[in-house]
Amino acid sequence: MRAQITDAVKHLLIINIIMFLGTYLVGNREMFYEWFALFFPKNPLFEPWQIITHMFMHGNFMHILFNMFALWMFGTAVEQVFGMKKFLIFYLLSGLGAAVIQLAFLYFQYNTGLSTLMEAGISQAEVANLIAEGKYDQRWASILGEDFDSFRQAIVTTMVGASGAIMGVLVAFGMLYPESKLMLIFLPIPIKAKYFIPGIIILDLFSAITGHSIFSPSNTAYVAHLGGALTGFLLMYFWKKNERDKYRWN
Repeated sequence: MRAQITDAVKHLLIINIIMFLGTYLVGNREMFYEWFALFFPKNPLFEPWQIITHMFMHGNFMHILFNMFALWMFGTAVEQVFGMKKFLIFYLLSGLGAAVIQLAFLYFQYNTGLSTLMEAGISQAEVANLIAEGKYDQRWASILGEDFDSFRQAIVTTMVGASGAIMGVLVAFGMLYPESKLMLIFLPIPIKAKYFIPGIIILDLFSAITGHSIFSPSNTAYVAHLGGALTGFLLMYFWKKNERDKYRWN
């Protein structure tokens, strides 16, 4: 594998860095996030373009640093196999898959809470009207109990970052270079990619289920990570299957 940075990875790095700098240079950081971060579709700040733009937004310097390092480290090797066009398609589809699965999870949390509120006599229209105004009723907390936080977070939480897309790239790297040895910064022991990357996914699954963060910040969208990894795996599986079928018939 050549260490030289590839074209698609280089342009993705540039776009991410420009967007990150933009959050500080526009003079209104909050407004920039309202435009380009991904909001829950029931949130009045949601816009369709956020499905794409959130992949190029980052919360802080460490967030973009780790993501861009991973993009350079693994994306370059994957693009050398895929080529520029195929890699960009793979990257964007992995990011979209991450967003769709994260939103599906948020819809599950939202609909669970909404059903409870409706059973308590609060109409769906009343809930929708308050949410459209960016508000919520304090009565909801007493009705929902422990589920109130997840219901509210589903509505107000935003998603930013390239992590979903990069998880797809990690999966592709592991399938293309299974014998390559990798190391965690906090665990400098060489581990083969075919063990290392499933291990990372298992840690994300553990954090998504338990709510306990191990290496990432507590506000990490673990379900989005899993969605990106799943999308990357499915893309790799079907692309490889199509290649085998093509050669079989030819």
